[in-house]
Amino acid sequence: MAPASQAATRAHLAAADADAHAHSLHAPPPGATALLIHDLRELFKVKVVGLVLVTGWGGFYLGSMQSGISSLQRGLLDTLLGIGLVSAGAGALNEVIERKTDARMKRTADRPLAAGRISLPVGLAAGLGALLLGAWWLLVHCNMLTASLALLTGFTYVAIYTPLKRVTSLATFIGAFPGAMGPMLGWTAARPQIEWQAVALFAILFVWQFPHFMSIAWLYREDYARAGIRMLPVVQPDGWSTVLEALFYAVLMIPVSLAPWRLGMTGSIYPVIAVVLGLVYLGYTIRFAGILKARSEPESRMLARDLLKVSVLYLPLLFTALMLCANAEH
Repeated sequence: MAPASQAATRAHLAAADADAHAHSLHAPPPGATALLIHDLRELFKVKVVGLVLVTGWGGFYLGSMQSGISSLQRGLLDTLLGIGLVSAGAGALNEVIERKTDARMKRTADRPLAAGRISLPVGLAAGLGALLLGAWWLLVHCNMLTASLALLTGFTYVAIYTPLKRVTSLATFIGAFPGAMGPMLGWTAARPQIEWQAVALFAILFVWQFPHFMSIAWLYREDYARAGIRMLPVVQPDGWSTVLEALFYAVLMIPVSLAPWRLGMTGSIYPVIAVVLGLVYLGYTIRFAGILKARSEPESRMLARDLLKVSVLYLPLLFTALMLCANAEH
């Protein structure tokens, strides 16, 4: 090869190497896209949103049945999108407020705001944007009542429940109100009025939360204590109050779950399913009481984790039974 050709080839290779190096400086690191998706899922609390959407869907479906709507899909997607956005926005704002306490807890230290992967302004803008967009969407595509209730739910969760967690264990009771609004929002989207049937669905979610919350609070009580969050097992570490509260609401769950049947919303098969599910939930809550005599921390954690798993299964199963056994307009 001629010297000129060799020089040209070397120059071309050098330029290619330089371009590749420059590109590598600006290219995202391996897994950056996956990390971003993971961070957004954590920021918007997608798992929680999913549970809210299940109950919102149930509320919309049951409200539609009571309205005699022939097409139950009418407005469903708009309703779920609005509810999902409001829930996601509230979750993000919760993480904005709790970013410092999250950083002190093992189970939340890797959340994107706590770990510093998402900045405070970005998190705040994302949370407010999603919440307000969801409320506007519900206003335009559903009705004023649903949009107003959604905003009230977000406000209660972010501005009252979240800061109250560092002040009193009663925050759990306060937080159960916005936590129970999913089916109410679905109902009012289908029927723009608050009715006893909607209140019954709200009550199911409200009561269900306490054994669920108590299992989480016991499971992560050391984390909560480290972060200064006054959950019941932190304030009263012997476990008696935690067990009694979980048991009280687990017992109450059975009659409350029968309220839709008493109001004529379902057929006669639903109460049988509801009682069976309620007894299973109560059984695992009674088993959870074993934390008082647990011989080791792993055993104690196992009992709490088992109740948590059952609580997460119980709710969608109960709402599925409600929807499958629902009566049309009567």
